[in-house]
Amino acid sequence: MRNFLKILGLALVILIVVLLWNTFRFESKQLTNVPPAPPIAIPDSALLRLSQAVQYRTISYQDSALTDTTQFKAFITFLERSFPMVHKQMTREQINDYALLFQLKGSNPSLKPMLMMGHYDVVPVVEGTEKMWKSAPFAGLVQDGFVYGRGTLDDKSTVLGLLEAMEILLRQSFQPSRTIYFSFGHDEEVSGRKGGQALARTLERRGIQLEMVIDEGGTIKTDGVAGLTQPVALIGTAEKGYTSVALTAHGEGGHSSMPPPKTSIGMLASALDNLQKAPFKSSLGGTVGEMLRYLGPEMPFAQKLAVANQWLLAPVLINSFSVTNSGAASTHTTIAPTILKAGIKDNVLPIDATAIVNFRILPGDSVQGVVNHVKNAIANPDIEVESLREFDSEPSPVSSPEAPPFQILSRTIKSCYPNVLITPYLVLGATDARYYRSLSPNIYRFTPYQLDEEDLKRPHGTNERIRTDTYKEMIRFYVTLLKNAAQ
Repeated sequence: MRNFLKILGLALVILIVVLLWNTFRFESKQLTNVPPAPPIAIPDSALLRLSQAVQYRTISYQDSALTDTTQFKAFITFLERSFPMVHKQMTREQINDYALLFQLKGSNPSLKPMLMMGHYDVVPVVEGTEKMWKSAPFAGLVQDGFVYGRGTLDDKSTVLGLLEAMEILLRQSFQPSRTIYFSFGHDEEVSGRKGGQALARTLERRGIQLEMVIDEGGTIKTDGVAGLTQPVALIGTAEKGYTSVALTAHGEGGHSSMPPPKTSIGMLASALDNLQKAPFKSSLGGTVGEMLRYLGPEMPFAQKLAVANQWLLAPVLINSFSVTNSGAASTHTTIAPTILKAGIKDNVLPIDATAIVNFRILPGDSVQGVVNHVKNAIANPDIEVESLREFDSEPSPVSSPEAPPFQILSRTIKSCYPNVLITPYLVLGATDARYYRSLSPNIYRFTPYQLDEEDLKRPHGTNERIRTDTYKEMIRFYVTLLKNAAQ
């Protein structure tokens, strides 16, 4: 017994030494000694132009018949009027009438081009919520240090911010070494097939390979992330895939007074219950692992110890991620029943009952893997499982945080926002960047919005708004990034 206790004690000492050794050698990956970006005077007229941009109702609808194309045409004319130097010195193409591709040729054709992305379509305002807004959602109100309106965060401020930055540079006789493309989609909110995808295919047909692609997706989280209160710049190095599956149960129908032992709704309910009781396996690999490697060294000692010793404490870390819905979603493929269809009358048994289940797919999983998982979890051959492939998207490849474009982006962020921590990040939604995976291995998703947890509810929500100083700092950031990346 004494020998056993001695061995146990020795093992415990060795374990503690290993844990501490890993923790103390867990070095920071944050950039230091980055010179600040030069100040740039951004006029208030830039705020006015953003306000005016919001006033164009470039709303995307799933039913394209509802889309008012005159608003899209008017918005394009507004851009021509607002940015004369851009339209004089950059070539502009219109793909599928409304998607915009700008090009400024570089002086060195041996350098691969860079591409900056955005989209100018917006989601509708939920009917009945208009009175909850500080002003009309498309009024473009500028008040109390904010610009209000649909699109101020998602994503007209990116489009306008890039054009403002380029207008400033061209007025300074900017001549990049590297060719610069801007691609602005008009239907990102409804899949991006005619916009982002068509723009990417246009470049692909021309045999163009890109050094880097930067789209929306990440942001500067001003109130930090779990374990940190310091602002964190989240650079999306990957995004989850997308698929939806229809589950259909077939019953006998008939009068509700004489139901069979199994009705179609009952069978469907059991199938959904079985599915949600069989979640996808959680993991700290891929982008989440990279995020922990960047942020772990900056955390308080206890959290730092856990992150530095994932080989032992991965379950503890996964549980800590699971405290929030967004944290949990970053560690596994998610399952979300979203639509139910069954029945027409309260005393009539429906023959068919159908549920639509949406999945956001973690890198490493696949669309076919999701379908296989559903069938295995339900384990009922009487439930029809059909993949709705119209908007399917496999998870993106993971772009390396060690690649030179990531380092350029990181240094630019640090030069403009010196107090932030920088980390790779997994984008939970879908962006138009997914269409560019064959054009570049270096695809990053980041917009320098400075948002706290409450602000993150505003895109697609009520009282969408952007701080006036945040928008001006965005323009400075884009000026700096274009100079850093294209010279």
